[in-house]
Amino acid sequence: MLNLGVLGFVSPWILTALLVLPLLWWLLRVTPPAPRRVAFPAIRLLFGLKLPEETPAASPWWLVLLRLMAAALIILALSHPLLAPNKKLGGLGPLILLVDNGWAAAQNWTTRQETLRQFIDQADRVGRSVVLLPTAAAANGRLPEINRPLNPADARIAAGAMAPNPWPTNRAAALESIRTLKFEGPATTIWLSDGLGDEFVSPMAEQLQRRGETRILAPAPTELPYILEKPDVAGAKLSVVIRRATATANPAPLNLRALALDGRVLAYEPVTFESDAQEATVTIDLPLELRNEITRLELEHQSTAASVFLTDERWRRRPVGIVSTQRTGNSPSLLSEIYYLERSLAPFNDLSTGALETLLDRSLSVIAIPDAATIDPTQADALRAWAKTGGLILRFAGPRLAQNRDDHLSPTSLRRGGRTLGGAMRWTKPARLAPFETDSPFANLDIPDDVTISRQVLAQPTLDLNEKTWARLGDGTPLVTADRIGAGWLVLVHTSSNATWSTLPLSGLFVDMLQRIIAMSEGVDGQALSSRPLPPVEVLDGFGRAGKPAAGAKSISSGKDVEIGPAHPPGLYGYDTTRRALNLGPSVSLEPMGPLPSGVAVETYAERHEFDLKPWLLATAFLLLIIDAFISLLLRGFSPRWPLWRMTATFIICAVLSTTTSAPSALAQDGVPEAAMRTSIAYVLTGDSTVDTTSQQGLTGLATLLDRRTAIEAVLPVGVDLETAELAFYPLIYWPVTASQTPLSRSAIQRLNHFLAGGGTIFFDLRDQGYGGGFSGETGQRLKNLARGLNIPPMIPTPPNHILTKAFYLMEEFPGRWAGGRLWVERPGARVNDGVSSIIVGSNDWAAAWAEDASGLKTYPVVPGGEQQREMAYRFGVNLVMYLLTGNYKSDQVHVPAILERLGQ
Repeated sequence: MLNLGVLGFVSPWILTALLVLPLLWWLLRVTPPAPRRVAFPAIRLLFGLKLPEETPAASPWWLVLLRLMAAALIILALSHPLLAPNKKLGGLGPLILLVDNGWAAAQNWTTRQETLRQFIDQADRVGRSVVLLPTAAAANGRLPEINRPLNPADARIAAGAMAPNPWPTNRAAALESIRTLKFEGPATTIWLSDGLGDEFVSPMAEQLQRRGETRILAPAPTELPYILEKPDVAGAKLSVVIRRATATANPAPLNLRALALDGRVLAYEPVTFESDAQEATVTIDLPLELRNEITRLELEHQSTAASVFLTDERWRRRPVGIVSTQRTGNSPSLLSEIYYLERSLAPFNDLSTGALETLLDRSLSVIAIPDAATIDPTQADALRAWAKTGGLILRFAGPRLAQNRDDHLSPTSLRRGGRTLGGAMRWTKPARLAPFETDSPFANLDIPDDVTISRQVLAQPTLDLNEKTWARLGDGTPLVTADRIGAGWLVLVHTSSNATWSTLPLSGLFVDMLQRIIAMSEGVDGQALSSRPLPPVEVLDGFGRAGKPAAGAKSISSGKDVEIGPAHPPGLYGYDTTRRALNLGPSVSLEPMGPLPSGVAVETYAERHEFDLKPWLLATAFLLLIIDAFISLLLRGFSPRWPLWRMTATFIICAVLSTTTSAPSALAQDGVPEAAMRTSIAYVLTGDSTVDTTSQQGLTGLATLLDRRTAIEAVLPVGVDLETAELAFYPLIYWPVTASQTPLSRSAIQRLNHFLAGGGTIFFDLRDQGYGGGFSGETGQRLKNLARGLNIPPMIPTPPNHILTKAFYLMEEFPGRWAGGRLWVERPGARVNDGVSSIIVGSNDWAAAWAEDASGLKTYPVVPGGEQQREMAYRFGVNLVMYLLTGNYKSDQVHVPAILERLGQ
C-alpha cells in the first residue's frame, strides 16, 4: 500500500497505466466522418454519382480530453485509493481483533462494529487471516478463548453477529487465552476496548505486545458510559446517584426517567454534574402512590444495562402493623406509646393497629411492638416464624421490658432494670447520640442537638454485640440493636416509643430512623421470596432492553449475593406476583483505563475516518463514458434537430439530476422529485440532533415495514424546515415536540394552515407521557405555544370505533416506546377531508419505537411490553399511514361481518 499524506492506494502498481494516456490521446483523436445527407429524387439517379474522396476528421480536443479523464478515473479507481487511510497493518501473522463486548461496549456499539468492518477489510486487502477474541463470556457461559483464524469473509459474518452482553468482561480468561497464542511470524493486535480499566489491562497489553504490534482503541472521555447506583429511599423520595468514569468538563445533557409498569413516565429529571465531580444525585419527589408505581429508572440517551435500574417489592410502600390492645384515645395521646409511631409512620406506610394474632393473619412487612404489648412464649415463636419468611420485628423498650429481660424476643441479651441518665438527684446528664457509623442503616443522618436519652435498657456485653449495634449513645452503649432471623430482622430500640424516656420521638430523626428500619424489610411477599428459588422472568440485554431469558439463565436464591453473569443476567426474577430485581449498576466498577506499557499506541474511535474513493471514481468514470457515447452520436448526425450544445447540456443536466436524486443524502435534503411520485413522510427538524436522528431512523424503519407488509411503496423520510420547505408533497408531517423549539413565524403558520386545508395531517408526538387529559400542564402548554395560530379543530380521545383501530390491523391501543398515553384525534364531523383528522396528538414516542440503526438493530428499548409492544407500535404506524391514504374507506359497514368473523364473534 502506498501512502501519500491523506491519500493512500491499495494497489499502487496499477497507476503505471497512466503512462499509456499519451497513446490514448493519439488514438482517440480519430473519429468516423459524419454521414452526408444526399437528396434522392428519382429523376436525378444518374447525376452526381461520383463522390468526392473523404478522409477521417480529427476529434475535438475537448472530446478527447473527456475520454482521457474517463480512462484516468478508471485507472485510479482500480488502484483503490483511500482518503485518510488507516495505519498500515504491521507483522506477517494474522490480524488479532480483541473486542470488549461487555455491558460498557453497548454505548458506542455501532461505531465499534464499523471499526471492526474496516479492520477486516484492511486484512482482506493484504491477504491476512483474522482472529476474533471477545473478552466477555458468552450467553452459554463459555469463557473467552482463541478460535481458529478466519478468512475475512467469515470474520465479517462473525463480527456482524457479535453483540454486547449485559455483564462485565472477563479479561482474566481472555489473558489466559492470549498466553496460549502460537503463530508463525509477528502478528498485529487491535484491541477495541470499552475504555474502562482493571488489574488485567496492563498484563494483557504486555502479552499482546510480545507477539507484535499492538494498538488500543478507546472511546473519548465524553463517550464513556454512565451507571445508576442503588437508590436511597427517604420517605416518598428516591435519591438516585449517577456515576461517570471521568469528570468531563462539558458533559452531554443527561436526563433520568422513572417509568411505571405500563410505560408511563412518572418523573423526568435533569442530571447535573459539578465541573469536577464524578457523581451526581437526582431526587425524585413523588406522592407515595406514584412512587410505588415506579418499576424502572433509566438514563436517557444511554444504552447500557448499567444505565437501567429495575425496582421490585423492596422499593414499594410497605404495610406496617402496630401491636395494641387498646385504642389510643383510652389514654392521654401524648403519653401513649403508639401515638408517636402512628404519626411517624402514617404519611409513608399503610398502618394497621390491633392484636398480634390479627396482625399475623394480614400481609405485612413490619410489625412494631411497643413496650406495653405483652408477648407470651407462643406468640414469640409465631413472630420468629413470621420473621424468618422476610418480615421485620421492631420492638421498643420500656419499664415492662426492663423487668422481663428473658422474653426470648430480643436481638441480644439484656440487663435487668433500666439505666437512668440525668435528673435532679443525679450527677449525670441526659445522653446524646453518637454519630452513626458508615455501615449502619442510619448512616449520613443528621443528629439534632436537642435529641437526648434519659433512660434506656442496657445490653449485656457479648462478643457479637458490636456487629449487632446500629446506633449508640455518646458513651458507646447501644441504643438500637438488630439481628438476622432467617430472611427477616429483629430490631430493638433500647428506649421507649413515647417521650417519657427520651426526646427522640419528638424529632424528625425519629421519622428518618423508622423509615430506614422499614426499608430493611423484604416486603409483603417475603415468604414467597424465601421459600423457593426465583426463576428468571425478564432479563436485560447489553443495551438495557427487556426481553425473554436465554436458555442458560438460572434461578437465584433470595437473600444471597448473586454475581451477575451468563447464568444470572440482570433483570427480574420470581413469579407473577412476586419478583426480585437484579441490577448491574451497583455491582460494576467504573474506572477509566490506567497506564499502559510504553510503545502501545492508544487512539479513539473518532480518529478512524477512512473513506473509500473507488466506488465514487468508478461511478464518475461511468457517467463520463455515457456522456461521451451521447456526444459521439450527436457528432455522427443522429439528432440534427437540436443544436449540439443544447443536446449536450440537456444530457448532462439529466444525468446529474438522476445521480443526485438517487442518493439518500440528496433525498434527505430535498426529496421533492421522489415525494411527488411516491408516498413520503416528512418529519420536522427540531434542531436537536438526537431527536432528529431518532425521527429519521424511526420513519425509515416504518417505511421499510410498509414496503414489506403493504402495497405502499414508501421512500425514505424527509426532514423539513417548516420555515422554508415545500409541504404539499407529504400526506403526513411527524412533529416531535421538544422543550427547545420556538414558535413559528407568521408566514410558516400560514403555510401550515394551507397544508392542513389541502388535506395534510400533522402528527404531534410529545414523547414524554405528559399529555393526558387535555391542553393543561407544562407539556400541554408547550404544545399550545408551538401550535399557536394553527387552525386546530376540536379534539377528542380516539373512540373505540375510530378508523385508526381498523385501517389495516385490528387494534385497541396505540403503544409506542411507552404505553398508556392517550391518542387525540379530530372530532368526527368537524371537517370534511374524507374523515381524516388533520391533527393527531399523542405522547408515546412512536419514532423511538420504530427506530433502527444501519445494521438493523433497534435503537431504543420499548417498555414495558418489550418486542411485543414494538410490534404493536409498528402496526399502529401501518394503520396511521393507511388511514391517511384511504380515508373513511374502512368505516364502510360492508366490512363489519368480515371484522367480526376475524374477532371470532
